[in-house]
Amino acid sequence: MSVVYRPARAQDLKRADELVVASINELTERHGFGPMAVSRPTNFQSFSLKDDAAGLWVAQDADEILGFAWSWVCGDLWFLAQLFVSPGHQGSGIGNELLKRTLEHARQSGATSKALITFSFNTVSQGLYIRHGLFPRFPIYNLSVARDVLTTRLRNAPLRCLPLKDTASHVRNLARIDSLALGVSREKHHRYLINDDATTGFGLYDGDDCLGYAYVGSNGHIGPLAVMQPDVLDAAFRTALNLAAETGSSSVSAFLPGTTDSVLSSAVEHGMRITLPMVLMSTRDLGDWSQYVPRNPGFM
Repeated sequence: MSVVYRPARAQDLKRADELVVASINELTERHGFGPMAVSRPTNFQSFSLKDDAAGLWVAQDADEILGFAWSWVCGDLWFLAQLFVSPGHQGSGIGNELLKRTLEHARQSGATSKALITFSFNTVSQGLYIRHGLFPRFPIYNLSVARDVLTTRLRNAPLRCLPLKDTASHVRNLARIDSLALGVSREKHHRYLINDDATTGFGLYDGDDCLGYAYVGSNGHIGPLAVMQPDVLDAAFRTALNLAAETGSSSVSAFLPGTTDSVLSSAVEHGMRITLPMVLMSTRDLGDWSQYVPRNPGFM
């Protein structure tokens, strides 16, 4: 086997996604969770490739892609969105070589903070990340509920909602909220989400005061969601549950940080159940996650 490591190209992304799906499902089935991943459009990967191609790498032998790594940078934050090796080639050093190349992306970008989200039962990968200075910080749980169960438990949304638009004033508000919640602006990612046909964004208001934002996918998935103060997060999440129920999706889901007692309680009260445990790993504390709900382990 002669493995070549090279920057990813647009035509690689579909095959890379198939590899990621196969790797995730092999891992989750092996740990008793059953298959969890399905192939989806590679829109965000394509966006990241055009925005900063230095963050996407493939490992290839002849015509076969054996591994895929993808990282993005916002401000001084480097985030590892995906690092997967095909099930038949794990343990051969491919993951470590890909990680070295994405960490070089962090160095070249000047990022001072590094982070990722991985499966809490993926102890081999966690050991690899720890060796590179990323340590477990807190759990993140994927929770889900059938829409017909959720609708019987919903109350009126606590906050007023206005659709987000790709305007200077809206993006400025979003950047300010992210700076308070995460310590970094994600303006380019908001522009991506606002223009994503499968996602709808809302500003969350108490009267005329903008307290936060929430995105809801057409599949009923909530996130990202962020607020300006921790004591608003529960009201924002309960508002997002109402918005997600209105999509008509058969289920509603969200990734909730283990730092948010009130939000986790609200989720369980609304019938949501944990389907997958994950963990945030980082080189240092990253923002205030009592003010933030991630979208998924790749977008964060």
